[in-house]
Amino acid sequence: MKKVFEPVSIGGMELKNRLVRSATWEGIADPDGSITEEALGIYEELAKGGVGAIITGFTSVALHDYNFDGMMRLCDDALIPQYKRLTDIIHEENCPVITQLALGGYYREAGGEYRLTEPDRMTAEEIGHVVRLFIEAAVRAEKAGFDGVQIHIAHYFFLSRFISPALNHRCDEYGGSVAARARIITEIIEGIRAAAPTLHITAKINCSDFVKGGLQEAECVETCCIMDAAGIDSIEISGNGTSVGGIKAHVNEGYFADAAAAVAHRVSCPVMVVGGFRSLEKMESVLNGSDIELISISRPLLREPDFPKILEKDPDAVSKCVSCNGCYSSPGHRCVFRGREQR
Repeated sequence: MKKVFEPVSIGGMELKNRLVRSATWEGIADPDGSITEEALGIYEELAKGGVGAIITGFTSVALHDYNFDGMMRLCDDALIPQYKRLTDIIHEENCPVITQLALGGYYREAGGEYRLTEPDRMTAEEIGHVVRLFIEAAVRAEKAGFDGVQIHIAHYFFLSRFISPALNHRCDEYGGSVAARARIITEIIEGIRAAAPTLHITAKINCSDFVKGGLQEAECVETCCIMDAAGIDSIEISGNGTSVGGIKAHVNEGYFADAAAAVAHRVSCPVMVVGGFRSLEKMESVLNGSDIELISISRPLLREPDFPKILEKDPDAVSKCVSCNGCYSSPGHRCVFRGREQR
């Protein structure tokens, strides 16, 4: 029987428990991707809170990625020492850390300006350039002391859009079938494995795009099988769109669990699932009712960074997060209730 609070070995990483901090957007980095003291404080607090592993927030692989402000970046070797500070702080608490490598959008340079370019309009050379951006960022992550990298294929950012049949209508080797649309992903996985062999490679993917003509669960499962065959170390299942509101402990937790279970049944690598977990009872029910190995959480840690320690001490405790999503409009994406009350 799987227990949340037991050590587990996953793809070369040793975790003290099965709880993973899912990548969570902070939006407080400097324009060049430099990490701020505020961000270092957030991650130190998370590491001290008892989570088994941390996946950092959205970290762009490109300097000219203008999808939104405040992105961390691993697009320049000069940034490596800053991110080494981050990994050192987290490792002090015996906690592995994975950086989420992502691209908000591909911006083509034209006449000194950068314009967003959708997958259908990209050349094969531009696709190859994107693959190299991810590989080069992974090499920097390895030098900075990260234990792994997460390829962000969810939430309709660039790679999620690239594999979606709603947006990729290419007729070359990068379009058409599920395998062809996923070719960019396998090239990234294989490139990272060759260039940064010590890294755990994971990916976050939508179980569904939840849009007309978009990626559906069966195609998600097929894509995950392709990544598994390419040698990925783990997969995190999420879904398109913002986080679901109105989640209540013991009522409607774990809303991506069924989709994640379908993936876990088909792949050989470990699967983790995010999406509305608020109680130990539900987490262990999902773990023991499927082949899922890890539970990832986000919003509960915004309200209570020490939620893992609280839960380990009191198995009947539930998260104070009320799923209001007020954090999305707050500075640094902080919980709007944080500090207003004491447990």
